[in-house]
Amino acid sequence: MEPLAYWIGFNRVRGIGPARLRALIDVCGSVEAAWAAPESVLRDAGLDRRSLAALLAARERLDLAAELARVQRAGMRVLTWDDPAYPQRLLTIYDPPFVLYLRGELKPEDDWAVAIVGTRGASVYGLEVARRLAGDLAAAGATIISGLARGIDAQAHRAALDAGGRTLAVLGSSVDVIYPSDNRKLAQDVVANGALLSEYAPGTQPEASNFPPRNRIISGLSRGVIVIEAGEQSGALITARFAAEQGRDVFAVPGSIFARNSQGTNRLIRDGATPITSAEDVLEALNLKAVPQQVATQMLFPTDEIEARLLDQLGEEPIHVDEVSRSTGLPIATVTGTLALMELKGLVRQAGGMTYVRAHDAGPIYRTT
Repeated sequence: MEPLAYWIGFNRVRGIGPARLRALIDVCGSVEAAWAAPESVLRDAGLDRRSLAALLAARERLDLAAELARVQRAGMRVLTWDDPAYPQRLLTIYDPPFVLYLRGELKPEDDWAVAIVGTRGASVYGLEVARRLAGDLAAAGATIISGLARGIDAQAHRAALDAGGRTLAVLGSSVDVIYPSDNRKLAQDVVANGALLSEYAPGTQPEASNFPPRNRIISGLSRGVIVIEAGEQSGALITARFAAEQGRDVFAVPGSIFARNSQGTNRLIRDGATPITSAEDVLEALNLKAVPQQVATQMLFPTDEIEARLLDQLGEEPIHVDEVSRSTGLPIATVTGTLALMELKGLVRQAGGMTYVRAHDAGPIYRTT
């Protein structure tokens, strides 16, 4: 049986999340072995009584071949931790979903993504800000990520599409259950120019408990999160919290101190989020001013071991190329030439006087073999 079927099987077991599945794989050696492991091994891997009972029941109940066929018939793609197409930025968060169901297509340029979230009950002001920010960022080459909800989310998706850009929607239901239903046409357009994503198995309804976990995926896929209008209890604030925990930049649009929808965003600014008034602010902060060139350069010149070694040496404080050469043991000509190429890719930035810093949120380096 295809290994993918076992990933799908675990995704159908209540109580088995990323941390528990990782522990099972560490103990058993593979996802296939974990599915077939005896009870004693499952206990040794840390499953509590409830999770163990759920897994044993699922092994009796589920026909994994049929589950895989069901997904394939529905036209979904399934990405797992083992799939090279799994979004690398998402893999860096604390608890990346071990299965992502996908309708549409992910592209390399989606690594340059910005999330835009906010209240469902948006004001005219909030909708106009979302339209302008999402449209301008998409026109600059950034992929717009949101949650397909009414209000700010839907406006951000639509503006990105109207600008001829790409957009990704992360759902709190499965990708075959569109919620809200009045966004079905928007969902179709997202599939045609981006993707719908979910960690939830086919047929999963939009239960309230599904939405906070999905917000970690929205922020995890992005380089930064923009909050446009959010009340004190808004789910957008959960996305902002995840973003901060994941090391992503958090931006907030200032609003009237008298507006209920601005209470959350103004508090974010008070607590350290970056206030923004234009897409230019975000492009500057995230080093996204030359996204098309960065994408083209990255595609032409794959990352290698030398780039990884150089990036490991760089941080927020400028370091001279001579020091980088000494610390890595690489010839100065190799260091300067590679750093120049990495600057084109948006991975590093020259700080003057032959000193370099790591570009803001350059992300991890993935070594080629």
